[in-house]
Amino acid sequence: MMVDEGKPPSKLYTTIINTVDKFVPNFLRPAWNSPAGPKYVYFWAPGFKWLLVIAGMNDLRRPAEQLSLNQSFVLALTGVAWSRYAVIVVPKNYTMLSVNLFVLVTQGIQVIRRLRYDFEKRQSD
Repeated sequence: MMVDEGKPPSKLYTTIINTVDKFVPNFLRPAWNSPAGPKYVYFWAPGFKWLLVIAGMNDLRRPAEQLSLNQSFVLALTGVAWSRYAVIVVPKNYTMLSVNLFVLVTQGIQVIRRLRYDFEKRQSD
């Protein structure tokens, strides 16, 4: 079925996938059976990573002085790295690409906000 990198999925996961498989309509079969589809981690990992995007969007309401420059910068870098990985991995994972581009943008905005705050603070001192 869906053995990934030598380690078979758990029995629970296999049972859930096999049960749901019976109810997937024919028009969704190509996406369902895709190597980047819901049967594989390549689908679920980017799905959960959208929580980072939501958190970054919520942080847009925080004052710039409360933002962590290091954290935002590192998250922006992971957005770059994983976006690159998403287009060179086989199969290409456009879901992973999209979420990581959004992580890059949201965290890049935070970096700019914090740098602008630090610059303005230095200018006023």
